[in-house]
Amino acid sequence: MVDQELRDKYEVVIGLEVHAQLKTKSKIFAPDKNEFGQEPNTLTSPITLGMPGVLPVLNKEAVNMGILTGLALNCEIPARCKFDRKQYFYPDLPKGYQISQYDEPICVNGHIEINGKRIGITRAHLEEDAGKLVHAGADGLAGSSYSLVDLNRAGTPLLEIVSEPDMRSSEEARNYMEELRNIVRYIGVCDGNLEEGSMRCDANISIMPKGSKEFGTRAEIKNVNSFSALQRAIEYEIDRQIEIVEEGGQVVQETRLWDDNARETKSMRGKEDAHDYRYFPEPDLMPLEISREWVQRIKDSMPELPSQKRERYKSLGLSEYDANVIVEQMGLALFFDKVLELGATPKIAVNFIMGEIAAYLKEDHIEITDTKLTPENLAELISLIEKGTISNNIGKQIIIEMLKDGTKASVIVEKKGLSQITDEGAIKELVQKVVDAHPSEVEAYKNGKTNLLGFFVGQVMKETKGRANPKTVNQLLKEIIG
Repeated sequence: MVDQELRDKYEVVIGLEVHAQLKTKSKIFAPDKNEFGQEPNTLTSPITLGMPGVLPVLNKEAVNMGILTGLALNCEIPARCKFDRKQYFYPDLPKGYQISQYDEPICVNGHIEINGKRIGITRAHLEEDAGKLVHAGADGLAGSSYSLVDLNRAGTPLLEIVSEPDMRSSEEARNYMEELRNIVRYIGVCDGNLEEGSMRCDANISIMPKGSKEFGTRAEIKNVNSFSALQRAIEYEIDRQIEIVEEGGQVVQETRLWDDNARETKSMRGKEDAHDYRYFPEPDLMPLEISREWVQRIKDSMPELPSQKRERYKSLGLSEYDANVIVEQMGLALFFDKVLELGATPKIAVNFIMGEIAAYLKEDHIEITDTKLTPENLAELISLIEKGTISNNIGKQIIIEMLKDGTKASVIVEKKGLSQITDEGAIKELVQKVVDAHPSEVEAYKNGKTNLLGFFVGQVMKETKGRANPKTVNQLLKEIIG
């Protein structure tokens, strides 16, 4: 581990290449279903298998999703893009090449804002995914004695989003990727499930002396499948490169794998440059002309983006922290929006969501969609509080029951007799009873210990099991005690 003083001598340069699997019904060039978790090699066809004589047919929905993502990332959508063959020979890529985009991608020159800093996006291009190798058996040394290939994933439409080398810390890189996942999920093009591999990240990292304008030699890290792993991998790689340079060595351009168990990167192969892939135009696919009308139609269908949602929440009185937490959990944000559409007061709604509901979800490690609570039921609960039918404390007591079994607030209130006591005469009798029972506290209050008012309120609420109107209780206590 390199100490901070040594780290301060260097500036870190980070760029990310994020691969997002698009949620189309079929693959990008073939009619096979695009699904996850099926039996190995059941989602294939002669096109996916690269049989002689087969021809690819471009999936229009993949193009629509590519354009939509580009617009969400503030990219330019060129009037023309084309596909290329990338000579990328692997056992899980049957054709021996990958259909991708090289010099004329579908999206260029974009950016997103992360904590007030603009991170540039060089390009986003469409391509097909490869299959998956499954290593099995064991020979005692290598860890596996044979490999099997599953081609279900081969041909899945991918959008590769390539950032500019604008990030300067592992935290910035993590925040960028988290926001990227938020964006693709909110616009509905990718589920962003890192564990299932539907969103994957390669990190390019280099170091240079502070004040230098010339980037150092970069290493690319593959096999990063979580936000925390990305941050750990970058931190390790920074230290590794600094140690090499400090010892008089030179960082080698290469591709490395991240081993999260060993918490280290390991050399995989020498890093290829574009010419190593021998790109040439895909002869079986014509260049794609994208009209401005096509782009405008997609732009008009753009859902609310995470950044826009945060700003709207803050305009409703939510704190920046609350807005960020809710937006980070898309299911929770959609639930919250529905509650607001039903006319609930934002502040009361967010207090429940960030309080009792959040605690319940965290304790059970579940999402809001895993509970029985509906937006309609929460909106009704808030309405009962605002009408004075029940107190806020009663609301906090019954929300857990609503989360567990979906019972309407009004049903629980009626069944358990929880309606708020608003009759001033009835409350006055109870207040007088509490005051008479605590003469010494009354004397202390009159002598200046005004914080004892909370004690008296608590006693009255205890007598009424939380059903007395707190505002009326406070008013009557001050009148009676004097």
